[in-house]
Amino acid sequence: MRLPGVPALLLGALVLLLGGCEGSSSHSLQYFYTGVSEANQGLPEFIIVGYVDGQLFVQYDSNTRRMQPRAAWIKKVEAENPWYWDTETQKQQTTEQVFRENLRIAINRYNQSGGFHSLQWMYGCELTEGRSKIGHMQYGYDGRDYIALDKETLTWTAANSKAQITKEKQEKEPALAQRYKAYLEEICIEWLQRYLDYGNETLLRRDRPVGKVTHQEGYDDRETLVCQAYGFYPKEIEVTWRKEGEVLQEGTFHRSVAPYLDGTYHAWLSIEIDPKERDLYRCHVDHASLGEPLVLAWEAPVSASNLGLIIGCVIAALLIVAGIAGAWVYIKKRQEGYRAAATNGRGSYSSGGAPPEERGVLPTHFDSPAPLFSTRASSDGIS
Repeated sequence: MRLPGVPALLLGALVLLLGGCEGSSSHSLQYFYTGVSEANQGLPEFIIVGYVDGQLFVQYDSNTRRMQPRAAWIKKVEAENPWYWDTETQKQQTTEQVFRENLRIAINRYNQSGGFHSLQWMYGCELTEGRSKIGHMQYGYDGRDYIALDKETLTWTAANSKAQITKEKQEKEPALAQRYKAYLEEICIEWLQRYLDYGNETLLRRDRPVGKVTHQEGYDDRETLVCQAYGFYPKEIEVTWRKEGEVLQEGTFHRSVAPYLDGTYHAWLSIEIDPKERDLYRCHVDHASLGEPLVLAWEAPVSASNLGLIIGCVIAALLIVAGIAGAWVYIKKRQEGYRAAATNGRGSYSSGGAPPEERGVLPTHFDSPAPLFSTRASSDGIS
């Protein structure tokens, strides 16, 4: 049996993290804990990753056994609390031991004597543009749902009979669910806002999307137009196909937003059309960085003969500009020489002000709730 690596284990987590293409501008803080029965294909036996707006910013794993920064802006914490990373490391080393024990309990509960097994904990919060607060907390076992918190009713939803045991134990202590609800709706949001303050230059920036429409031959006298938007940030974007101004849904294929390594995102939306009506279609791309939506249409590629002519014209224009610039620099230097001689080489200089001081409340503790499982692992099941 092929053992799953990181992508397979975290597939569900990444779907939650990346979300869809559409929606208003919002911000999120997410944490993903994964414990496995044995290390495999570069995956450690235990790992914690934290994301703000889809950007990895902290990580702990059983190989390094250290909580470490993964984004430059979170290092600002060290200026106010030099012991921050040591303190968080000690906390997560304890969490690692609890997680390992609860994975063992889950394996026994499912009567599994061997093989590769995984336990995941996923929680986080989101602050929408309208200031609504959204939170979630759930567990998964072997890549499937296990149990999830309904923070409105303060109850747990069990995915199967084994998870029902955990549900019954948790609901015997209603204060636990109330504590998780308070964390998701208050503490988590507070920390999200602090993180946005620390990383404002990165997390609150606006990168404009670059858009283009490509063409693909189809079958039965049909063709596909593909509208692509890339290099944008934040990830929320709306891409629609329109025919003579009317928004189209039928015949379109929607792809979720995906990240680039540089921290920006890309997305695309395709539509199948009749080639005779190609000129009637326009792609509209709307994003927070744009004053008005981009309106894109398919353009036929430039032929080789025309391309040579265009390149020749561009080179000629560049040569003319270079000649004018050279003459201007020469004249400028002569004028400066005359002025220097007239003032005996004396001049005045002005100094700019220092950049404003960084602001923000720096964290002094890790902002996660206590694990669902008790720090005293139960011998008769997941507590």
